[in-house]
Amino acid sequence: MMTRRRALAAVALVTPLPLATQAPKSQHATVTQVVGTSQVTIVYNRPSARGRTLFGRGGVVPWGRVWCPGADTATTIALSRDMMVAGQPLAAGKYSIWAIPGPDEWTLIFSRAADVFHIPYPGEAQDALRLKVKPQSAGGAPFMESLAFYFPAADAERALLNLQSEAPKPALATPNSSFPVTSNAIILHCSLQNADAPSP
Repeated sequence: MMTRRRALAAVALVTPLPLATQAPKSQHATVTQVVGTSQVTIVYNRPSARGRTLFGRGGVVPWGRVWCPGADTATTIALSRDMMVAGQPLAAGKYSIWAIPGPDEWTLIFSRAADVFHIPYPGEAQDALRLKVKPQSAGGAPFMESLAFYFPAADAERALLNLQSEAPKPALATPNSSFPVTSNAIILHCSLQNADAPSP
């Protein structure tokens, strides 16, 4: 009888564990790139398309609405030194990343409010930098179901940061894009350069 009670108690303790350790839908990721004497680290959670229309009319993120490219907690970027981001100065520190998608142009926002939830947007008063970025259709690029930040190129002075997200339709493409409109993915390019590096 005592053995059976102990067994039941053990089952009662073990059964809830799968619920307590259930993995989130958006997986955590970190990407770090050294650029000369600077280090850039992006920490984010990776939402997946799961067959949904992501951007535009009828999409998860309508045109013109501020959106955090991530999930759960806001995506952050940390710079170990002052850098030039798309030609604009950004001081060393940690920032959250936000975006305003549009059919022909996106706005990237670096906010001083770093450790926040992915909604709501902290507001313009916290903005450290805003950039206009032309989206490109990623023709020929590998399929990427989950949102990703990555560095396709880097040297001792500068690096190229890409934000790539998949969409069921190639809704984002620039008229003069060097990529043919044959992929569902869109890529945002953003250059990072050491503040003391000579211009390319």
